[in-house]
Amino acid sequence: MKKIFIASDHAGYKLKQSIIKKYSKLKKITDLGPFSNNSVDYPDFAKKLSKKVASNKGSFGILICGSGTGMAIAANKTKNIRAALCYSKKNTQLSRLHNNANIITLGERLIDKNNAFSLIKIFLSTKFEGGRHLRRVKKI
Repeated sequence: MKKIFIASDHAGYKLKQSIIKKYSKLKKITDLGPFSNNSVDYPDFAKKLSKKVASNKGSFGILICGSGTGMAIAANKTKNIRAALCYSKKNTQLSRLHNNANIITLGERLIDKNNAFSLIKIFLSTKFEGGRHLRRVKKI
């Protein structure tokens, strides 16, 4: 079973807790914080999670903030991380098929929890196509 790491900031805390509750029965999820909805800085949690994903080959990460954008920007500063801001089924599927994304970022203020659950399911179950896409991913 692949390791899954999850983190958020205060704006994504509620959705993070819902995701942990839903998926912890099905998969091993490691919560990297925060552990309350007190104000925190999203880059700190993006960096913490990105380092975990980068050092655990084949693992995945889930990052949540208000929009998902800040987490994606911060996470993508880490070598070998391909964080994708996901908001639709199609863009989530393509992030895995073509980009081999290893972190999904979500915006709690932009999507409801059922949509988030659906996107996570797609993200975790979609395999990278490789082929011509591998050549491109290697250039990142």
